[in-house]
Amino acid sequence: MPKIFHKEDLQFQKKPSRVPEFEWNMSPRLGQLVNSKYLDFHIVSLDPDKYSFPYHFHRASEELFMLLSGQATLRSPEGFQKVSQGDIIFFEEGSSGAHQLYNHSDIPCVYLDLRTTCSIDICEYPDSGKVNILPFMEVFESSSKVDYYKGEENPTGKWPKEIVQKNE
Repeated sequence: MPKIFHKEDLQFQKKPSRVPEFEWNMSPRLGQLVNSKYLDFHIVSLDPDKYSFPYHFHRASEELFMLLSGQATLRSPEGFQKVSQGDIIFFEEGSSGAHQLYNHSDIPCVYLDLRTTCSIDICEYPDSGKVNILPFMEVFESSSKVDYYKGEENPTGKWPKEIVQKNE
């Protein structure tokens, strides 16, 4: 059954941030309101001189922005370019889909943020060297990356001797 979200019914809330440049207003996560299995979407109102999320890309999600009003500057691996009302911007998985918006204008930039959510996603932040396991919001520094087998030496020592003893 279709669900219509009328813009006059959307209640925006300020998303607090300890970094003031990342404070913006957001609608509820509309995909969650309709129990969407594969889409996460909400409306963002980005005030002048504010940034969207930190520069990032997703490993297991595609993302799409549709600018409903206003304008902004898009940062991507291709550089910086202005986007405005009516523009639709698609971000593919992986580092080539890295993105961030900055509202360079003097009026709010309002956009639909739509992302696929098939299961767990890894979000990477090239500027700060972090990785984020979504939807759990578990953030780690990528500099702590280790070899797959680190700490796995001597697996036999972790099992009961009666199980791993060779038959005689």
